[in-house]
Amino acid sequence: MRENYLPYGKQWLDEDDINAVVEVLKSDYLTTGPKIAEFEKAFAQYVNAKFAVAISNGTAALHAACYAAGIQAGDEVITTPITFAASANAVLYCGGTPIFADIDAATYNIDPVEIRKKITDRTKAIIPVHFTGQPCDMDEVGRIAKEYNLLVIEDAAHAVGAEYKDRLIGCISDMTTFSFHPVKHITTGEGGMITTNNEALYQKLLLFRSHGITRDKNLMLDCQGPWYYEQLELGYNYRMTDIQAALGLSQLSKLDKFLQRRREIAATYTEAFKDMAALITPFQQDSGNSSWHLYVIQLGLEKLRCGRKEVFEELLQENIGVNVHYIPVYKHPYYQQNGYQDVQCGHSERLYNRIISLPIFPKMTDQDVQDVIESVKKVLERNEQ
Repeated sequence: MRENYLPYGKQWLDEDDINAVVEVLKSDYLTTGPKIAEFEKAFAQYVNAKFAVAISNGTAALHAACYAAGIQAGDEVITTPITFAASANAVLYCGGTPIFADIDAATYNIDPVEIRKKITDRTKAIIPVHFTGQPCDMDEVGRIAKEYNLLVIEDAAHAVGAEYKDRLIGCISDMTTFSFHPVKHITTGEGGMITTNNEALYQKLLLFRSHGITRDKNLMLDCQGPWYYEQLELGYNYRMTDIQAALGLSQLSKLDKFLQRRREIAATYTEAFKDMAALITPFQQDSGNSSWHLYVIQLGLEKLRCGRKEVFEELLQENIGVNVHYIPVYKHPYYQQNGYQDVQCGHSERLYNRIISLPIFPKMTDQDVQDVIESVKKVLERNEQ
């Protein structure tokens, strides 16, 4: 057993990050200053998008994207149940109705075949989630969206730096949202980003994140003087601070290094676990290059004398900080009490009962990785039938 606890995810901060933040703390602008635009420009360039909008967190990014997409009461938005609740909650914030389409049993991503089954004349958009960092089948999602005139909002909270057919996630669909929570690939403490190639959507996003207020003379109905501003929409205060943006810029400069290390750890796990009968390693499609936000193993419960709960608890006893991603969204009490009690997604529910997320983050040492491997093997071999 390890002497100290190993979390499933953790940020990597160095002196460059600290110095970048201190520089802003000593400057004239702590928020709504020049670092915001600098971070947006750098991020847009990284993912090859025309526009990027920095925002207060990943959930706010989803909310803003749903607003810009025009989601409102009576609209339906199709998404996956295997995601953090925010992917669906953002639809509810706008008065819309989340519709859950089951996952592909191999990739754990939303299944385009199931998307088609859920489309009605009320469907307005699709929110595919790049679960664990593996890109969804964006060609087929795009075809469906074009056929039915739907908007696509990619939830890429797990997928900064992921690639789909040689394109970086963030430049493919109408909008793509990102998260910079400390367990993600880069962090700004809390924070997020929305990318788009559509200037009209970009302008809506800018307005929404700042109370719906503008000082742009081209947008205002009147201009009474240099002090004048107008509220044009009912927006929110979803602004990012310059402190966060400075940290984000510093982190972005290290993203390729972070991605390389995550991929190394994932490859080491996959090689170590490939012959284990009671464990299924993550399947990876040839069309994508995962950013490996999570490394999710699936237990072969038929070959074990115990359930997932026992394996999970025994790994915690080994000081391995495992987690489960995710409880199907419609299974949460709020959704069960608000019209989703009869929803069933068979592949999603089966997966939920069998999965465990192992630690994976760039600051892990080779010894940390080996500790995880040895602990998983020990616990599973001890419980094999």
